[in-house]
Amino acid sequence: MRGLSVALVEKEDFGSGTSGRTSRLVHGGLRYLEQGRLGLVRESRRERAALMRIAPHLVQPLRFSWPVYGGARVTKARLGAGLTLYDMLSLSRPGKWHETLSPAELLAREPALKRDGLAGGGSYLDSSTDDGRLTLANALSASYWNAVVVNHMTATTVSESSPHRVELTNNITGEHRTICGRVIVRAVGPWSSTAAHSKGSHILVDRAVVGNREAIALLSPLDGRVMFVLPSGAHTIIGTTEILTRASPDEVRASEPEISYLVDSVNSYLADSRLSRSDVISAWAGLRPLASPAPGDLTSASREHSIARDATGTITITGGKLTTYRAVAEETVDLVQVALGMRASRSRTAIEALPGADRERLIAEMIVSEPTTGEPLTGNSQLRPADLTYSVRHEMALTLSDLLIRRTLAAFRARDHAMSLAAPAADVVAPLLGWSSALKEAAIADYRRDISRIFTIDPD
Repeated sequence: MRGLSVALVEKEDFGSGTSGRTSRLVHGGLRYLEQGRLGLVRESRRERAALMRIAPHLVQPLRFSWPVYGGARVTKARLGAGLTLYDMLSLSRPGKWHETLSPAELLAREPALKRDGLAGGGSYLDSSTDDGRLTLANALSASYWNAVVVNHMTATTVSESSPHRVELTNNITGEHRTICGRVIVRAVGPWSSTAAHSKGSHILVDRAVVGNREAIALLSPLDGRVMFVLPSGAHTIIGTTEILTRASPDEVRASEPEISYLVDSVNSYLADSRLSRSDVISAWAGLRPLASPAPGDLTSASREHSIARDATGTITITGGKLTTYRAVAEETVDLVQVALGMRASRSRTAIEALPGADRERLIAEMIVSEPTTGEPLTGNSQLRPADLTYSVRHEMALTLSDLLIRRTLAAFRARDHAMSLAAPAADVVAPLLGWSSALKEAAIADYRRDISRIFTIDPD
């Protein structure tokens, strides 16, 4: 948008790393108030408002309840003071501000909560999102503004001198390409170093088992950490953990102790402790690329970011979080322009709408013209051929993992991680992607490996 010539190279798919394994929240950083990081809270609140403005189809208001029980680290008075400050740090009013709730009022909102010891609580507004689609929308927007955007392309070699020569390998076809650029930006999250990172895991269960109506913020009785119970259609997402790990970003997974932690923490708040390990439909993990790790106390590690330029002129982004990605990008491009000998020009990303608002309408029009594409992919599936076809034609989906893990989230919502949908999905997209019978079988095998890599539960 600032007139630069840009290439975006992604080694797997957009949102295939941490950006697609978050709590699916765009939040103002309420829990950072306790750490005294008012600047991060103010920035998060500002960016949340911006994302609700440019992507209302992806970032939507979500009401949270925060129950307070006797003896809790955060008392009702302390919570009320924090929520008041939280509102004061907001630069806009996205909806009704916080409320202080009596025990009866809180139970009216969330009747599944246990009653014993309940002192009341509070209610506040944040936002939910589809993290993978939000990431994808930015890539599609960049392409609309004439960036060259490619996925499944690995940068194998980058020369140190400017203009930098970047050797690329297409991970699907094996084809090699070379591009050149005067400035290189490494926005690679936990792949930026081999240092230990903070791992956060989530589980997904049927919503009826937990009984939450909206979102609930909790303090785990096991370690006092803030965690969330989040509505996701017919399901509930519970997260997150925080563990120091040296696991490869390519292989990071949830573990059995983490699942036990999440199940036990939530059960301590339910009137009928009914959640069990067998209720877990799927579990996944992401790595937080912390700019300033704090191995002794991960909870206090900063979620702020750093942007540095090394002797070769390469710019590396470290840290940050999903909510503030736009601000990080704006600051990065300011530095890019300076590196090119230009004055930093005004960014328009806070006012230009992200694409995708018309997606459902366009898929509906496709079904009208091709009625068979609106039939279920299998007898009990909500996925339709039209959903897959649209993603291949308009959303740069090139693999079954792109389709079933990231474009549709089907792999998160099924106990077999949509393995039963792989073959019928391959039949639908094979003509669009030029797959022979052999390539279809290879695509299914690749998908099986991907879901094993992402969703297998580590024993410890």
